[in-house]
Amino acid sequence: MVAPEEISKKIFLEGKDLKKSFFLKGKEIKVFDRVNFSFENGKVIVIQGRSGVGKSTLLSLLGGLDRPTEGSISFEGTPFENCSNEELALLRRRKIGIIFQNFNLLSSWTAAENVEAVLMHSGVSESVRRQKVEALLSELGLADRLDNLPSELSVGQQQRVAIARTLANDPVLILADEPTGDVDPETAKEIIEKLLVLVKNKGTTLIVATHGNFSESWADQIYQMKDGGLEKK
Repeated sequence: MVAPEEISKKIFLEGKDLKKSFFLKGKEIKVFDRVNFSFENGKVIVIQGRSGVGKSTLLSLLGGLDRPTEGSISFEGTPFENCSNEELALLRRRKIGIIFQNFNLLSSWTAAENVEAVLMHSGVSESVRRQKVEALLSELGLADRLDNLPSELSVGQQQRVAIARTLANDPVLILADEPTGDVDPETAKEIIEKLLVLVKNKGTTLIVATHGNFSESWADQIYQMKDGGLEKK
């Protein structure tokens, strides 16, 4: 794995002439059609915009979960269009973490098990995995919740488990889709502040899609998504 400090800031993540459309009953529905960007390594980047403008769709493209209708995405100098679906999945496992809006926790697994799941095939011993999981959950204020199921946790606590799971593989890029959309402002502030400490300590790039629940003061760069494009504020 390439260390964050070795990645060229100029080519860390780049999109050129991105277009994304869906087709319904033979009719093209455009999500966006003129998106260009060049994101630097180690930055906190916020993408703002109203619901439905394509923020989640863009994050899906950046994570290699979907492909653009037109245009190209390059991550650490590697064009996604040159990667197979299997190669993109391996890239996500090793370098890209995604914090989903609906958490995607396994309901029958404890908080610790949900986080440890991403380390199961990493070649790390069980004792080391457990130490890492406990350390992450403790840093996020869940030291006393390791053995609780998601149903036994509050929404904010579930979100922290999802964040810990994303951080477990030490990704160089984290994509967060409305990471605090379902919690109150005070809890949201606490969660984001803890996340930012962990991210900045490792030099990780964080890209957040939000319609307004993420303070601009936390961002290094802010972009606005509207009218089919992406503009820097």
